[in-house]
Amino acid sequence: MAIVGGCRVLDVRFLIPRVRTIRRWAVVGTALLAVVVGSPVAAAANYVPINGAGSTWSSNAINAWRVNVAQFGIPVNYTAVGSTTGRNEFRDGTVDWAASDIPYGLADGTNVDPPPMRGFAYLPDTAGGLSFMYNLTIGTRRVTNLRLSGPAIAGIFTGTITRWNDPAITADNPGLSLPAIRIVPVVRSDGAGATSQFTQWMVATQGPAWTAYCQAVGRSPCTQTAAYPVLPGSAMVAQAGDLGVAGFVSQSQAAGSIGFVEYSYALQTGFPVAKMLNAAGYYTAPTAGHVAVSLLKAQTNSNLTEDLSQVYTNPDPRTYPLSGYSYLIVPTATDARFTTAKGFTLADFGKYLLCQGQNQVDALGYSALPINLVQAGFDQLRRIPGANIPNINLSTCDNPTFSTDGTNTLANTDPFPPACDKQGTTQCNGDATPPGTGQETIQVGLGAVSSGSLTLTVSGTPVTMSTPTDIGTALDSTGSLSPVTVSDSRLPGEPGWDATGSVGDFTSGANTFSGNALGWTPAITTPDAANDVTSGGTVAPNNPGLGTTAALAAALAGHGAGTTVLGAGLDLRIPLGTPAGNYSATLTVTLLSK
Repeated sequence: MAIVGGCRVLDVRFLIPRVRTIRRWAVVGTALLAVVVGSPVAAAANYVPINGAGSTWSSNAINAWRVNVAQFGIPVNYTAVGSTTGRNEFRDGTVDWAASDIPYGLADGTNVDPPPMRGFAYLPDTAGGLSFMYNLTIGTRRVTNLRLSGPAIAGIFTGTITRWNDPAITADNPGLSLPAIRIVPVVRSDGAGATSQFTQWMVATQGPAWTAYCQAVGRSPCTQTAAYPVLPGSAMVAQAGDLGVAGFVSQSQAAGSIGFVEYSYALQTGFPVAKMLNAAGYYTAPTAGHVAVSLLKAQTNSNLTEDLSQVYTNPDPRTYPLSGYSYLIVPTATDARFTTAKGFTLADFGKYLLCQGQNQVDALGYSALPINLVQAGFDQLRRIPGANIPNINLSTCDNPTFSTDGTNTLANTDPFPPACDKQGTTQCNGDATPPGTGQETIQVGLGAVSSGSLTLTVSGTPVTMSTPTDIGTALDSTGSLSPVTVSDSRLPGEPGWDATGSVGDFTSGANTFSGNALGWTPAITTPDAANDVTSGGTVAPNNPGLGTTAALAAALAGHGAGTTVLGAGLDLRIPLGTPAGNYSATLTVTLLSK
């Protein structure tokens, strides 16, 4: 176990990726609680601030890494201004490093983005899926199981499909009676890697549709582009950054909208993403495992940039076609602004993100980099002036894709899609939101009473835990449960409900410690109007702990018509002497009618 600044270092993340129904009288939310014991970097006295800018695609991961390495004394600054601006700022020397989903030198119409005069290298940082986040309801029910084929997606974003009940979309969705409302496509207004990835896919797989659109908007030659051309007079809306696109689509007044964003942004808002038809005839979501399977077919150029042509046509049923990876752009020479001290700091930041940092990305909506890209990434880090990068040791590089034989474990263990997601006359329903979308709302009838219902909504936002302290008997870290919302429309005379929670053991390979190490103090952060919900009592870690079921909250009979937001303070006490590693456990939050 590493010692940094006089205490053992522990990084804790918390995510509730989905909820599902158990019979007709229970709603259950499962939570992944991940604990990383140990640190991949040693404490260093000579770190200096380094400044980066660029991709919004990667920014959720980069910002999480920045926060985590700060505890090691590594000061990293980052501004998410889009890939194009980031590349320009690196070329001009105004930032020390950049993040981009687009390499230098690509032809964008008649414009070519020249590489900088300063030496540089590409360092893979995040893998993920370009997702289609949407805001669509049928009556009062939010659609969570939308499916789209490539031609339907191309039609939506080139203006030939303008209504949600278009035959091309209804053919993808035989289980839905889609409304005849207008589609509002939402694209990026800035130079974006997401746009470049999307239009690259359009050029490769939807050529006639993209060519016709280029003609309509007066774009020649019709290449991929980082700046999406908006057709005048259309319903298309342009917003800055992934955050701007996700923010627009998630508005209550944006019904009928759909935009392309990195999957992480859909997770943050709790909105669903469309399942995309792959070459095997299955509709799949951009989950970490599906992206990992897809990228097994990615070709790597000599400079580590990507060739995704075989990803689009990968015949594995688990693939998500719009999968790819992004890069850091790092200097390979010093100049007046970039010193060896900055290089030392940047290289250690890169070492963290390639190893321990990859353990965080699945929960954020990305996919961990495979072993070949991590190994190549270490070669790139060694090119940074001032870097102190030893040969990679797979046993200490905390990456969930690694295995002793070099295979991608994330891809090997990824489940195949269900039969109801195969193209045809059936469609998955009810629990169709893919694992990892962060939020799912399910209504459950109460016994014989059909007029009342309960809805459980669980946030997918990771919890930030405090840096642990050695309290003599254990390593102690605290945090807060992601918000749990109960929407209650019970009528007078209907039974009450109980919300409970329990956690399994924490495991990392052959190592384990009891789930009883986790305790909580339940709280009602927003009471219902009738104020008839009471919180459960404090459960101390290890005395007895949450290894057995404990009460989160309870409601009386017959006083519904309200929304209650539940929370809990978390207290995790890891046994002293716990071996370093990634420890994970599943926390289950259950809502039951009495």
